[in-house]
Amino acid sequence: MRSLPLPLALIARLTPVAVLACAGWAMSSGPATPSADSHRSGQETPTQSASAPSSTAAAKSFDTAPTPCTSVPVATVKSLVPGARTAGKEIPSTDTSLRRTCSWNALQGYDYRWLDVSFEVAGSEQEAKKEYEQRVAEKSGGGAVPGLGDTAYSIVNLTTEDKQETREGVVLARVSNALVIVTYNGSDFETKKAPSTDEINKGAIKAAKSAVAALQGGSG
Repeated sequence: MRSLPLPLALIARLTPVAVLACAGWAMSSGPATPSADSHRSGQETPTQSASAPSSTAAAKSFDTAPTPCTSVPVATVKSLVPGARTAGKEIPSTDTSLRRTCSWNALQGYDYRWLDVSFEVAGSEQEAKKEYEQRVAEKSGGGAVPGLGDTAYSIVNLTTEDKQETREGVVLARVSNALVIVTYNGSDFETKKAPSTDEINKGAIKAAKSAVAALQGGSG
């Protein structure tokens, strides 16, 4: 492994991403509060959920979000994000019972990888369905992932900035009243090329399967 200073292109790209990610999670970590999630019209407020306690209870399997940093096996982290701290880093949230996310990222030589795993718990299964459908509609062009949770969707996109390619895959899965969101991306800062679509898509789905299993109480 080469020990090299972080490329300026990477610093320029990651700094706003990290700042926006932390700010976005801090602002939206209370999904039941309309002012915190005003951009998500599909969510219900606690008053709406409370109006039908029997149906909500019947369609609510999860009360809290699990620990995301233990949702992906160490071996999987090592294969997807070489050189990363396998413990990961949890992003602060104002309500960890409803929303939690963990990040792993590393630059090995010039090869860069970033993995995020997030859990979000809605007040009911119906709320989670609405949120899932809205997010899928916002990320058109992907496809279904059979056999993952109650329903799942994946999409891979390529972006190019200053001739540097970055390929990012997102997997969104719903399990009852909870959502699992996995983001996996990569770049090569020597060749300026991105990993293949197949590599990124399979990596994101692999992490998502572990995260869903962890949510359901499986071994991951």
